[in-house]
Amino acid sequence: MFQGDIEHMQHNVEQPPPTSAGGGAQESVITVGQEEQPQLERKKRKLASKFPLVDISRNMLLAYQSLGVVYGDLSTSPLYVYKSIFVGKLQDYQTPETIFGAFSLIFWTITLIPLIKYVLIVLSADDNGEGGTFALYSLLCRHAKFSLLSNQQAADEELSAYKYGFAGQSTSCSALKRFLEKHKKSRAVLLIIVLLGACMVIGDGILTPAMSVISAISGIKAAAEHLSHGEVLVLSCLILVGLFALQHSGTHRVGFLFAPIVIIWLISIFGIGLYNVIIWNPKIVHALSPYYIIKFFRETRKHGWFSLGGVLLSVAGTEAMFADLGHFTSCSMRIAFSFLVYPCLVVQYMGQAAFLSKNLASIPDSFYNSIPDSVYWPVFVIATLASIVASQSIITATFSIVKQLNALGCFPRVKIVHTSKHVKGQIYIPEINWILMILTLSVAVGFQDTILMGNAYGLACMTSMFITTFLTTLVMIFVWQRNIVLATCFLLFFWFIEGVYLSSAFTKVPQGGWVSLVLAFVFLAVMFVWQYGTRKKYNFDLHNKVPLKWLLGMGPSLGIVRVPGIGLVYSELATGVPAIFSHFLTNLPAFHSVLVFLCVKSVPVPYVSPEERFLIGRICPRPYRMYRCIVRYGYKDIQRDDGDFEDLLIQSIAEFIQMEAVEPQLSSSESPSLDGRMAVISKKNVQSTSTLIVSEDFGMRDSIQSSKSLTLQSLRSAYAEENPQIRRRRVRFQLPENPGMDPAVKAELEDLIRAKEAGVAYIMGHSYVKARRSSSFLKKFAIDIGYSFLRKNCRGPSVVLNIPQISLIEVGMIYHV
Repeated sequence: MFQGDIEHMQHNVEQPPPTSAGGGAQESVITVGQEEQPQLERKKRKLASKFPLVDISRNMLLAYQSLGVVYGDLSTSPLYVYKSIFVGKLQDYQTPETIFGAFSLIFWTITLIPLIKYVLIVLSADDNGEGGTFALYSLLCRHAKFSLLSNQQAADEELSAYKYGFAGQSTSCSALKRFLEKHKKSRAVLLIIVLLGACMVIGDGILTPAMSVISAISGIKAAAEHLSHGEVLVLSCLILVGLFALQHSGTHRVGFLFAPIVIIWLISIFGIGLYNVIIWNPKIVHALSPYYIIKFFRETRKHGWFSLGGVLLSVAGTEAMFADLGHFTSCSMRIAFSFLVYPCLVVQYMGQAAFLSKNLASIPDSFYNSIPDSVYWPVFVIATLASIVASQSIITATFSIVKQLNALGCFPRVKIVHTSKHVKGQIYIPEINWILMILTLSVAVGFQDTILMGNAYGLACMTSMFITTFLTTLVMIFVWQRNIVLATCFLLFFWFIEGVYLSSAFTKVPQGGWVSLVLAFVFLAVMFVWQYGTRKKYNFDLHNKVPLKWLLGMGPSLGIVRVPGIGLVYSELATGVPAIFSHFLTNLPAFHSVLVFLCVKSVPVPYVSPEERFLIGRICPRPYRMYRCIVRYGYKDIQRDDGDFEDLLIQSIAEFIQMEAVEPQLSSSESPSLDGRMAVISKKNVQSTSTLIVSEDFGMRDSIQSSKSLTLQSLRSAYAEENPQIRRRRVRFQLPENPGMDPAVKAELEDLIRAKEAGVAYIMGHSYVKARRSSSFLKKFAIDIGYSFLRKNCRGPSVVLNIPQISLIEVGMIYHV
């Protein structure tokens, strides 16, 4: 396509950017208008963690809210745990002693994993208040060179959120750190482990709604025996369809209903459990001793080990405590679990065991049979509502996981709708929602049995916990800088417990557990193919950048006619000029008078403050009127279409031009090309002390009439009538009266204002990625079939970036990777 240019571009290869963990040359980054608010927030958070009583009212309110968002899944596990334990060969061991042993196993499992591991340890491994496997991975990538993400820069390390954690470096872990950083395969394995954990959470999002709703609705069959199994299944499916159909409205609209439902549910099961303990068998309290676990395995032997797949369902949903940490605080999560959820669950399981020890025939429907007749129907209604709440929480968590995957370039582009103006993490993804609904209905109709679903559900949950233990250990070593021996003890202790449960869950693969493995394999394959294809495309751009010497040799006109206007050229490269630009120059006779190479990228932090979002720099000397803008987002940031991006960009460039005249760091006569010298332009600083005078009016009439082309006027007028929502405020810029302004700076600012008045065009590459003829069969299959299919069926980059279609210019290009 432009082979002659490609050959002499091969030498221009971007070096991997240095990270905070290593040395290397640092970029020249100037911070303008940087606020100290992030540092103050971190100090407040640190103070609140030391003295939680200072902020007790806020934590109590968040603890109340967390009950409806986080603990619904964990709280509804008593619906199906006991009947999932006593299946198969263990049905021959239904004695009061084994009931006592089963309760003892449940009690110690809930105590060791959710209470000790998560509440006391894992909740402390947050990333600027965010939790989940990606938060752990983000922390690790910032404290060691583990990241495989593209277009990362040393300037990203100057972000206030980037420095979250311990400073310095421990010598005890330096050898392990060097080993992992040296071997690229070890970093690839680490990323695959993180992606596997994400796949298991997505699997939970498919299995939890089916498991919870069918378990709750099965209670109606116990009371109304005339209903057939098929009718109960149809009712469950209708509830599931309604649940997914309501997702577009956002959880904030019904959020106030969630917490009361879970609280009423917890109080109900606490009262029922306490009633059963007193009425049926008070001696059940003796089973709190781990001695009954030994008696359980002594009597049941290997069949007791097989039953552990049912026991682990008692902690299913625990991972949501950490995954949803960003919506709350660790203190509020600890209060809610320790003082309400944990005691209510323990008493409920104790009450069920007391009832079953005297009513062994009731094991297949233990929960509903243990409810006193006088409160049966109220509890049934509450159980159904609680199961819906449990499903809602894991669906919302799945949306968050997919959003993070998408930001890290490991998942195809999808439409992300922000459903709340006040809560950042409340999002809705239509494509994922309907895929989840179809798969959930398939699981419900295909299995029709909570025992088989529980086998798949337990395997997904325990695998996720197993991965979290491993990543938390690495955080202890590299971030917290704890002694390796202490971290290894943590790893071995909890891996032994979780490994026993995981081995039992794997024995249930033929009895439904295979569903989790199939779902994980499919989603992992999608993530791998997308990440592989995206990285190959990025490497092609990286190795075929346009040499700046070539641009300098063409002169300020670039060998073509420069027409009025601003051209925003989108590129994934954070440095250099993409190859598609030279392809554009060789095919079009004219280009815009002002060029801005725009890179929208994600950085390994949850959120980037607006004051640190923009990096502005210059490409080539001043007469070329070529700039670079890097817009940085965190992996949980939402890219909203606020309507003022163009205006803010122009103001930021003007601020950079003015600042460049007085900052010797940015204007160096020794370097004819200033590419790589960037400045952080604060949004607050731009709005408060703008170099330009800003005047506003609303509507599109002036914009339409200002165009010299009658055809363009009619097109814009028709577009405005069809899209009334785009009638936004129109901003005009003027230079202030300043006799002391540098004439060169004034001329450049006037050119920028005239270009803005002429119009802004968005220029993107419409790329087609194909494998080379010499590639292996697997590579051709992954690129030509897998990656091509995903690109054709996912959201286009212009849609994701909220680019107005009327101003979009796409340039076709074929990538042979």
